[in-house]
Amino acid sequence: MTMRRRETVADLWAGFVVELLGGVWRCRLELALVGVPLVAWWLVSRPLGNVGAGVVVGATVAAVIVSPGARRALWRWLKANRVRRAWRRAWLDVGLPRVSARRVRQVPAGELVRIRCSRGSSIPTVAAHAEQLAACFGTREVRVHRDPEHAAWGTALLVRRDPLDGVTADGPWADATCPLSLWDAFPVGVDELGGTVTVSLPERNLLLGGEPGAGKSAAMSLVLATAAMDPTVKLWLLDGKLVELAAWQPCAERLAGPNLDDAIALLQAVRDEMERRYRELLATGVRKITRDAGLPLHAIACDELAFYLTAEDRKQRTRFAELLRDLVARGRAAGVIVIAATQKPAADVVPSALRDLFGFRLALRCTTPQASDTILGQGWASLGHTAATIAPTQRGIGLLLAEDGVPVRLRCFYLDDQAIDQLARRALLIRMDAALDAETPS
Repeated sequence: MTMRRRETVADLWAGFVVELLGGVWRCRLELALVGVPLVAWWLVSRPLGNVGAGVVVGATVAAVIVSPGARRALWRWLKANRVRRAWRRAWLDVGLPRVSARRVRQVPAGELVRIRCSRGSSIPTVAAHAEQLAACFGTREVRVHRDPEHAAWGTALLVRRDPLDGVTADGPWADATCPLSLWDAFPVGVDELGGTVTVSLPERNLLLGGEPGAGKSAAMSLVLATAAMDPTVKLWLLDGKLVELAAWQPCAERLAGPNLDDAIALLQAVRDEMERRYRELLATGVRKITRDAGLPLHAIACDELAFYLTAEDRKQRTRFAELLRDLVARGRAAGVIVIAATQKPAADVVPSALRDLFGFRLALRCTTPQASDTILGQGWASLGHTAATIAPTQRGIGLLLAEDGVPVRLRCFYLDDQAIDQLARRALLIRMDAALDAETPS
């Protein structure tokens, strides 16, 4: 009995020492900020005396505090250390296996924490306790994502504020006077980490969806601005309201309004061009066009897609859907890009056989998680990626499913009517200059 009691006391003391050393290590920065000046004062006091040492150490500390760069760095280190300690308390309170916080970075939304799971745990397990972790931190939410390269590593975004709320991001082409290239990745908005979100559309198609007034037409204008400023792009416009895309008509090959016969003729013309291009590729032994081939991209922009797919004439809407589906399905290698916008691409409006072919999706504000899933794809809302949480006042904020395969919350750049008119005029001049250069002998 005495031996067992001694072992218990020894275990308690060992645990106490380990916990004490761990607490000292976790507070090492704060202890260093106190201990280093004291040690410096003790060393300097020998040759200079207590008063002289106090003046030297005080002046040094004041110089560090006055320096903006040093002060900001010190403040970042203190906040990062505080977040690490809070993270340790949180996973202990929630009852998770050891999940260590390795690196903390300040971002506009809050803090981005690089985390590592110990054996017996996993990043999905941490993500399943996101609500409990958010309650422990006192934040709006916690978003946990797994590192695709390593199962034990991931990131946890501690969302303390919405950095996209109340911010108007102006379009990056406001002062553009030189030609752009649709082959290049172009910016579409700003994400919650303050980074610029870009997309590359060649060999891709883009579907935009959301409630009325969510910002679909403004988002489409970003793509059209890039396509119009590229003089090599053949632009085809389908506008169910005839006014949303009217500014880009001078730069387009053809614009079809609410007349379904005109819309079908436009799609048939692009399909004929696609067929000719595939015959050219077959003759040259090439599988798809590339930037160096010198062949133009064809960009088809369709606003109010639901208008054309819900027309009264069944034969017309079926023919329209068949042509558009063929262009989306087979146009990738031929350089045909389809950008379509609609309010809710549900199966009763947009056939699943057409909707599922769009590789890129942008979901703006939706009323329900189910409506968000019809745009992004089934299951994203259950994983926390839903456009139903976007407030009605947050126009232009949405979720983009693109290159990374995971929806990214962003605020799209905004082009007002005046900026669109200016860009359309510049694009027209660029296209006219390119046409004159092509006609003039070298």
